[in-house]
Amino acid sequence: MAQQDTDQQHAGVLPVDDEGYVVDTEDCEAREAAWRERGTSRPITVVGNPVLHKECADVTDFGDELRQLVADMFASQRTAEGVGLAANQIGVGKKVFVYDCPDDEGVRHVGVLCNPKLVELPAVRRRLDDSNEGCLSVPTAYAPLARPDYAEVTGQDERGNQVKVRGTGYFARCLQHETDHLYGYLYIDRLSKRERKDALRQMAENEPRYPVVAND
Repeated sequence: MAQQDTDQQHAGVLPVDDEGYVVDTEDCEAREAAWRERGTSRPITVVGNPVLHKECADVTDFGDELRQLVADMFASQRTAEGVGLAANQIGVGKKVFVYDCPDDEGVRHVGVLCNPKLVELPAVRRRLDDSNEGCLSVPTAYAPLARPDYAEVTGQDERGNQVKVRGTGYFARCLQHETDHLYGYLYIDRLSKRERKDALRQMAENEPRYPVVAND
């Protein structure tokens, strides 16, 4: 481990690599379990709930209340069998998301990101992947959506340390999808009107496999 890694490990929650990106692939099972076991699973908010359709507030307090929220998010994510979960998906309008997601090489990534911002990629690095995408807040619906197959996100960890996260393939899609949530966008907002209508039809015709908050 380089000296930079050691310094960051003491200062932050996760170590970083030689380029300054968090190493979120180590001890994944233990870290996810430690969070989840301290949390309480909450029902998932679904499309139409106002909290999903507006920008969330920045996280400014990195204390016990935030860490309990993160624990609840990991518990909720596991119940819903998701790979990423934003705070507003359990009704909390704060800019934080958690993830437990494999990349296209099958490498597992587990982490927490507060106040995320996607790094704008130069055109030469923007190779689009039009794989299917789904969302816990649009249960049982899927649609192809073109997104860059590489993503970089800056933000803070659960203790307020500045961090950078990067991912490829499916994990890149997850990072973009969850960041969108915190700015009030669902993946279906990026679809054509016809594709969005079809996704909502899929949702209406099927039952979610996890508890959801009804839109009364």
